[in-house]
Amino acid sequence: MTAPLAGITVVDFSQFLAGPYASLRLLDLGARVIKIENPQGGDLCRRHYVSEVRTKGDSSLFHAINRGKESIALDLKTPQGLEDAKRLVARADIVIQNFRPGVIERLGLDYDRARALRPGLIYGSVSGYGEDGPWADLPGQDLLAQARSGLMWLSGNADDGPVPVGLPVADISAGACLAQGLLAALFRQARTGEGTHVQTSLLEALMDIQFEFLGTWLRNGEQPPQRMTQGSAHGYLAAPYGVYACATGHLALAMTPLERLMPLLGLAPDARDPFRDRDAICARIADRLHHRPAADWEEELGRAGVWCARVRTWDELRAGGGAIARQMLPPALPLRLDGQRPHPASFGPTLNENESTLRAEFDLGGT
Repeated sequence: MTAPLAGITVVDFSQFLAGPYASLRLLDLGARVIKIENPQGGDLCRRHYVSEVRTKGDSSLFHAINRGKESIALDLKTPQGLEDAKRLVARADIVIQNFRPGVIERLGLDYDRARALRPGLIYGSVSGYGEDGPWADLPGQDLLAQARSGLMWLSGNADDGPVPVGLPVADISAGACLAQGLLAALFRQARTGEGTHVQTSLLEALMDIQFEFLGTWLRNGEQPPQRMTQGSAHGYLAAPYGVYACATGHLALAMTPLERLMPLLGLAPDARDPFRDRDAICARIADRLHHRPAADWEEELGRAGVWCARVRTWDELRAGGGAIARQMLPPALPLRLDGQRPHPASFGPTLNENESTLRAEFDLGGT
């Protein structure tokens, strides 16, 4: 199968997670990604350790998000490093950067000057909170963006404080948004020859994934969602929606009419309002589910057509998730093209690994 983005060259100045995630998605679709790194240590992600595991001397996270890319170290603050960067930009189809607002302009590699080097260039920028406004100069870091976006009040139980999502949801969502915009810009370029500056931010991405809640809030007299006392899973949905502790394990119950669920649990019908009396109804269900293992409930209720699932660990996901789960471990492109999933590379590059070949190919100066 010919990869959809075969022949597309991406010059990626970004580091850490959001920008590199966007270029990773393009790489998985067949693009060539040339990673520009600082000679003094390279991408900060090389030293951002999420565990004690080291891979080829770097953080395992670096290799997860930069697998298959090429690396060249350029000092963009020197005339030669900047000239080399411009030579690479001049032959790129896509450029990605996630410097703080104002930095790329000072370096002389902003969109206007980059497209002067390469007419029709597609240019992607990802920031923390946009290029202007009161938060523009604040650090664009995932946990801080979660805190500012309102997202932390959607998880956890009613008596909990704000609960962050336990993974870099801002970075990954922003990277996915950027990749989507870059693909749309490629389509536009193919039809018209025009370039595009695609811009997104951690804040925009986090507000986008809250669209269901924000839309409801705005049209509901700005009444905020109410988290349940126990097992909270959605601030607006009625009982029995939530997660319940069982004799062993936990069971997630999705949208199910109470008049159908209660008899299956051996409970008398409940005439209370499933929205206003959600906590009381869910407490009654929880007391019943607590007497048997989650696996038993999943089998019995699932057979009766109830939307439910036992909460699984990663080991259980791998054992029971079938071919899809196995193909995604280690993480790979989360889609298939004509039934095939592109095979991911295993590792990212060592710092400056591809210098000699890139200098020869792009006629870069220096040694």
